Amino acid sequence: MSNLTSPTQQFGDLTITAVSDGYLHASFDFLANIDPADATRLQEIAGITDHTSIHINCYLVRGGGHTVLIDAGGGGFKQWGGRLKTNLLLAGIQPCEIDAILLTHAHPDHVGGLMDASGAAVFPNAELVAHHREVAFWQDDGKLSRAPERARGNFLVARQVFDGYRDRLRTFEGGEVLPGVTAMPLPGHTAGHTGYRFDSGDKSLLVWGDIVHFPQIQVPRPDVSIAFDQDAHLAAETRTKLLDCAAAEQLLIAGMHLGEPGFAGIKRAGDTYALAYEK
Repeated sequence: MSNLTSPTQQFGDLTITAVSDGYLHASFDFLANIDPADATRLQEIAGITDHTSIHINCYLVRGGGHTVLIDAGGGGFKQWGGRLKTNLLLAGIQPCEIDAILLTHAHPDHVGGLMDASGAAVFPNAELVAHHREVAFWQDDGKLSRAPERARGNFLVARQVFDGYRDRLRTFEGGEVLPGVTAMPLPGHTAGHTGYRFDSGDKSLLVWGDIVHFPQIQVPRPDVSIAFDQDAHLAAETRTKLLDCAAAEQLLIAGMHLGEPGFAGIKRAGDTYALAYEK
């Protein structure tokens, strides 16, 4: 039985549920191409009172004989998130029932929930599926040695996860990664940042990972990047192209930082774009 408070979409025989992992906070000083006062104003206009709060979503996909998780939240790393396991239980899902975990990328607020405090895998029966470039990046000792101090912990978290699931790790280049689920490379935020697309009849859904962190700022202002982007220019380019595609194709969007409603459409608003949350 689903937790009634969790937003859910039906795609053919697949049920996709947004499961909250909680929140993290990031200063507007992390944003580029926008003045913090302007960022604050956009949050105010959107009715967001906790301006620097970033919600963390994970997505539960059920059907076709599979119980799949897309990303696993922060697991409490740096006090980020940590509510996924509790909210999965509220949705009637035990960790042992998850048979695959699709990663959009391996930042700590997406993989922290894969390992517990003792260093054991939280999802004992799950295959871990990620783009091969993502795995290669975090396992590259040269990149670790050149990383700024604040980013080194990210390497250690990712490596712990890939090591903890090493017997069940599957990498891909692209294409269909599970029945009815197609990987879509979305480079810029990380080397192997990937979205997952679902198509059923005339309806399409894209789980777009971290295309935005502050949706009410970065959807109308896709040029605004965040310090977490490995390649800010490429991330902004990918975001702009994807917003155009989502508006033109009327794609339903799911995103790890899209907010608690979990699902939204992208509408053209003059020369720019606007977010329209699903009711």
